[in-house]
Amino acid sequence: MRHGYVVHPDETVNSIKHAVAQAEKSSGIKVRRAFVAVGGMTLRGDVSAGLAIVSKADGEVTSLDIEKALEDCEANLNLGNKKIVQSFPISYRLDGKEVLGRPIGMRGTKLEIKAIFITCSTQHLEDLLLAINLAGVEVIDIIASPVAAAHIALSQKQKLVGGALVDIGSETTSVAIYENGTLISLHSFSIGSTDVTNDIALGFKIPLETAESLKFGNGGEEYSKKKLDEIVSARLSDIFELIENHLKKIKRNELLPAGIVLAGGGTNLPNLVEFSKSALNLPAELGKTEMFGNVKTKLRDSSWFPALGVITIGHDESGYSEKSFFSALKNLKNSLKSSLRQLMP
Repeated sequence: MRHGYVVHPDETVNSIKHAVAQAEKSSGIKVRRAFVAVGGMTLRGDVSAGLAIVSKADGEVTSLDIEKALEDCEANLNLGNKKIVQSFPISYRLDGKEVLGRPIGMRGTKLEIKAIFITCSTQHLEDLLLAINLAGVEVIDIIASPVAAAHIALSQKQKLVGGALVDIGSETTSVAIYENGTLISLHSFSIGSTDVTNDIALGFKIPLETAESLKFGNGGEEYSKKKLDEIVSARLSDIFELIENHLKKIKRNELLPAGIVLAGGGTNLPNLVEFSKSALNLPAELGKTEMFGNVKTKLRDSSWFPALGVITIGHDESGYSEKSFFSALKNLKNSLKSSLRQLMP
């Protein structure tokens, strides 16, 4: 895959099959169906507004009225070659007045909704779903990868007062911004930690494998630390400039009290938190999870957050029983402890 979309279908199918085989071996569970986290450079959050006339004679707002207003929001979108992955209401107005919370049960005539629709390229999504299907796995539902990661990395308080998850991946960086407990913006950029590796390789004229080690501060005493810091800082400046410009566009730059939570494989870069604070003038911290409830089993590698988020969201929104879910979760914990010890402190 490249920047989150399928480039070589056959290799992608084989990779999925290999991952499924590893999961089955370590968990003892046969994988037939799956929730899928979707990322990539075409993932976007498009905001739209719509309205509906309250249908009941007494003016009481029902869930049907909300559905109709959301349908109007969707109709007002210019989707083009994009497909909707998820949607979230941002705010409601009833007869022109803002509604705090959900409007169901209130009385009025005209219901207005502003909502965010997470979209991605139709072609890229269909290619990915086809590859998963060819690997013998049925897709239960699709969840945006930054939303899944935020489900693990951001607390309810952070989402309420205003905070953002910045996921620095291998080839893409995504930012999901929350306020008043709901997602208000999502954007992806086609730049990631691999670009840092490539810059180091070019700057020092060294193999990519050596550059990857240097990037994370491993060894390399024979190379100039000053030059290395300059190369890394230059590429990080590009990443955080894109994030800052997006925050300015939605008028949230320097206005997120909960600040930035950093996640993804790129967060292993030295001094990343300090760089983020300086570049965005916001509080910043590395993402962590209390999912396992045990300090000894906290994951150090936050690139696993989308997978863990998909598990918990899938449980919350599906009809699976508590017993079957927690049985699977127990197996997941055991397999993580045994096969991912290098990720643990």
